[in-house]
Amino acid sequence: MSELTSRRGLLFGTAAIGAGALLTGCTSNESKDEPAANDQPAADDKPGKRVTIGFAGPQADHGWLNAINDNAKSRAEKYSDVTLEITEGSNDTAAQIGQIETLINKKVDVLVVLPADGKALTQVGLKAMRAGIPVVNLDRIFNTPQAYRCWIGGDNYGMGLNAGHYIGEKLKGKPNARVIELAGLDNLELTKQRTQGFDDALKNYPNIKKVARQAAEFTVESGQAKMAQLLQAQSKFDALWNHDDDQGVGALRAIEQAGRDDFLMVGGAGALSAFQAIKQDDGVLKATVLYPPTMAASAIDLARALGQGQGIDGMAEFEIPASITLYSAVVDKTNVDQYMPTGFK
Repeated sequence: MSELTSRRGLLFGTAAIGAGALLTGCTSNESKDEPAANDQPAADDKPGKRVTIGFAGPQADHGWLNAINDNAKSRAEKYSDVTLEITEGSNDTAAQIGQIETLINKKVDVLVVLPADGKALTQVGLKAMRAGIPVVNLDRIFNTPQAYRCWIGGDNYGMGLNAGHYIGEKLKGKPNARVIELAGLDNLELTKQRTQGFDDALKNYPNIKKVARQAAEFTVESGQAKMAQLLQAQSKFDALWNHDDDQGVGALRAIEQAGRDDFLMVGGAGALSAFQAIKQDDGVLKATVLYPPTMAASAIDLARALGQGQGIDGMAEFEIPASITLYSAVVDKTNVDQYMPTGFK
């Protein structure tokens, strides 16, 4: 392998998704006894310089967050030259700061951090960078680029935009079409971005009007309760966009209980249950817009590349980018089989 190829030997693929929760501790990659959940190749997996990656994420109290942890662990296990130091995960800011400081004191080579609160954890990101430990900031962004070497995350505005365009194309021939929106937590900036993208997309379809919006809480229970309210208030509409597939489980329960099947539904994130329903194609759920938890696998790829002084294959630069925004693809029955292995539980 040439020096150029070696320095640019990072490929992004879809990470395997495991079933178990992660425990605090150190995961070495010398053993390959248990195969990953899928067999897609990792990045340039020719062994190189050994790299110890510290991983700190929030508490896995949501299907997507659990998938983040599983993706990080599964990806690291593909590399014989990577050791992963995993924290337990916490939604308590002080606890997560303490966990990251422990990883800094252990002098890991690279840190991957999905902060429970990006603003609150900015200072510990700066501390790591000043200690010479590059940080891969995953999804929830720190307040300053000085706190990370690379940010990788999803596109919340793009989720709404692509959901709106999908619905718009389905309804563009229908006069006076009506759509409703089941959003997530309204105090989160990501929820505002998803709504803004959705609204901007609908501006391209003058025949469509958004007639109702209700905010839920990214939980099954809240999805069911808020969807029931929407159904009671709106006797007739043509499409629903639901921001999150976890709360979508509850929304679908409410829809079934109401005996409604006179509209199409688009979900968000990429849960396995949503993919299965889309493939079965016997209900209102016709598509979901991805917010891929495989970003955690890509973050491990990036961290390994940083530790080994590599760049990204397919790019001329010798260094990895400072920022990577993932695309929010629409998954429907035409491509659901492709994405099925990435669905989270």
